[in-house]
Amino acid sequence: MSKSLLIKGATVVTLDADNLIVDGDVSIENGRISALGASLAASSTGVEVIAARGCVLLPGFVQTHVHLCQTLFRGAADDLALIDWLKKRVWPMEAAHTAESVYASARLGIAELIRGGTTCALTMETVRHTDSVFTAVEETGFRATVGKCMMVKGQDVPSQLLEQTEASIAESLDLLDRWHGHADNRIRYCFAPRFALSCTRELLERIARLSIERSVIVHTHASENKQEIEAVELETGLRNIEYLNNAGLTGSHVVLAHCVHLDENELDILARSATNVAHCPSSNLKLGSGFAPVPEMMRRGISVSLGADGAPCNNRLDMFTEMRTAALIQKALHGADTLPALAVLRMATINGARAMGLEKEIGSIEIGKRADLTLVNTDKLHTTPRPDPISTIVYASEAGDVETVIIDGQVVMRAGQLLTMNEQDVIRSAQKNSDLINTASKD
Repeated sequence: MSKSLLIKGATVVTLDADNLIVDGDVSIENGRISALGASLAASSTGVEVIAARGCVLLPGFVQTHVHLCQTLFRGAADDLALIDWLKKRVWPMEAAHTAESVYASARLGIAELIRGGTTCALTMETVRHTDSVFTAVEETGFRATVGKCMMVKGQDVPSQLLEQTEASIAESLDLLDRWHGHADNRIRYCFAPRFALSCTRELLERIARLSIERSVIVHTHASENKQEIEAVELETGLRNIEYLNNAGLTGSHVVLAHCVHLDENELDILARSATNVAHCPSSNLKLGSGFAPVPEMMRRGISVSLGADGAPCNNRLDMFTEMRTAALIQKALHGADTLPALAVLRMATINGARAMGLEKEIGSIEIGKRADLTLVNTDKLHTTPRPDPISTIVYASEAGDVETVIIDGQVVMRAGQLLTMNEQDVIRSAQKNSDLINTASKD
């Protein structure tokens, strides 16, 4: 059972429907927010009090596109466009993964995410060893929806990553049965076909049916890179979103990462079907993929959230970087009033929760919701003065400003110290396993 907590004296940015901001306190009982007000008293003896004067209290960030299995590849796949990045570096390194290295990679990623105030992520792993990611999520107290990558075809794909359709589906269903809803629903499963070029039409249609039957979300890549889009059109006769839609892979239970290059019809499909888009601005810039039409998507009512993507194409897992970058890109393209701070902060919180089907549980600070919270110290040189706390968070704050992180009512970082893992052990294990992977992938 989670300890009772009382956070005192914060500027509480709720991100509720009214975007209420309260200078005051938040009480947490049994893992949920029990009260919010100007001056709350401890409900009983034994309540842990967290002093928060000079801090902004936010809903924990929700990242909707991450690859925890790739954290060990940071700095090992730079300066390449998507297809070469996959074929020359990322796929060979994923093929070299062991259960131990995937576990080390996931722990490194989770540690970085928590340090930066992210409390929940939608992740796509590699083809093998997904149990190792689930184990890391369980042990660290993180909240995640995790999917085993599904790949049954493709050019220049290492044999270790190529599956048979039935085996891929069987393993996915086994993971779903064993992990979905685990740890009081903190851990969930998703179907994760890599992208259209890795999957047959049969596999995509099977996933579409199974996702509805089992009430599980689908997480895949789409329309990230022009070369990818041309290859899909050459193979199928359709543009990427049209093809996925024809295969049944659109809808409110589907999250499409990137969606950089879309035509009018594809935008209409996303809007009509209420499909969710995960915007990854830093990754799109670093891989040279382009600029996603985020303002146009939002104008059409498409729900857009944020993700860092993987460490080898970012090279951070930092939501502060993604918020600032997302806003600045669109301002340069469309004008200074485009994508204001509040819209970006909602992308980083409640929109992410909605994409994952968790908007009734997390993503805003409201009584009854699960206590996934991030406390950011704004009493610093680079965040002073701070007439608008939302502007301060989006444009001025950094990951290093995060002081305390709470997930499901459990304090997982207090005063900058990780509590559910030993940071130095995480670093040592990650470096050792990274060295092994880099050697093995070049053999």
